[in-house]
Amino acid sequence: MPRRLWIVAAVVIALVVAVGGYVWWRHDDDRTSFAWAVGHAPGGAQRLSWTDWAAVREHEHADLSRSSSADDLRTFLDRAYDDDLSSTSALVTSAPMLQERFGFSPANADWELFSQTYQGAVVMLHLPSSVDLDDVADHLRDLGYQEPDDPDGVWQGGEDLVARISPSLSGELQYVALDRPDDLVLTSDSASFLGVALDAVRGHGARATGFDAVVDDAGEPLSSAVYSGDYACGALAMAHAGAADQAQAKRLLASAGEVNPYSAFAMSDEPDGSVRVAFEFDGDDVARTNADTRAALARGPAPGQGGTFGDRFRVTSVTAHGSLVVMHLAPRADASVLSDLSTGPVLFATC
Repeated sequence: MPRRLWIVAAVVIALVVAVGGYVWWRHDDDRTSFAWAVGHAPGGAQRLSWTDWAAVREHEHADLSRSSSADDLRTFLDRAYDDDLSSTSALVTSAPMLQERFGFSPANADWELFSQTYQGAVVMLHLPSSVDLDDVADHLRDLGYQEPDDPDGVWQGGEDLVARISPSLSGELQYVALDRPDDLVLTSDSASFLGVALDAVRGHGARATGFDAVVDDAGEPLSSAVYSGDYACGALAMAHAGAADQAQAKRLLASAGEVNPYSAFAMSDEPDGSVRVAFEFDGDDVARTNADTRAALARGPAPGQGGTFGDRFRVTSVTAHGSLVVMHLAPRADASVLSDLSTGPVLFATC
């Protein structure tokens, strides 16, 4: 090939690579913060709890910052609790002390993801770029955390240190890591598992899988509980209910029709005040079948919870989208749908 043609070919290849890289970068950049966080959670995640603190502050008209008082933060958290927007956070009880002594808290964090696996748990907290993580490091040093030799390593605290700082602090704050490229603070009650979580964030270790469909469906929720199918089938099983409730559940299931296992589950508080529930099934036909049966269950009695689901919400729609079944629920006044139905035996979430 003449030299000129080689040059043209090289330029074309370079443009293709550049365009391809740009498309990939845009695709990654266009993901919601929720999807990004779940996509960077450690491998083997079974339960993920999301809180969009910036959106919750906006929802509550709370003008908070790093300099806000702990009392102002408590007032905000009380309002968020009343609106069932903070039940997914692992840091609520620790928040005032975080605000006073750690340099970060729900007063200035963008979002929080609490990931639980069978090997350990980790809190991932995203801070705005205006927060200097070196300032956070200074706070950790002053509090008595042992600084790592590697600035990207794990700050060693431990149970005794956390107890000395304040009895209100969660055990999840025993060990801390700062990920400066992504403006993240990660905490855990296990130093070794925190290292695993850091590897996942930085792309050096396994990341959570199996949640893309239900997380993408949720969009940009204020808060969300996301479970693997295996975890939900255990945590939300009617087997946790009493004998009478289990007997009633069997009758309701027999009347409703076929119910199949699902691979992932998400229940989310949406910005419009609705609650969105998504189940992912093994194929379109299975999803269509379960849309009908689960719509019937969600409109009936709530054995194991008490009363009826209608006491808690109105079902506005239940539809099948490919392998997903999506429910739209309108909570009743003063009903805490997410915190109530993301724990304990729930008939319409049964496998």
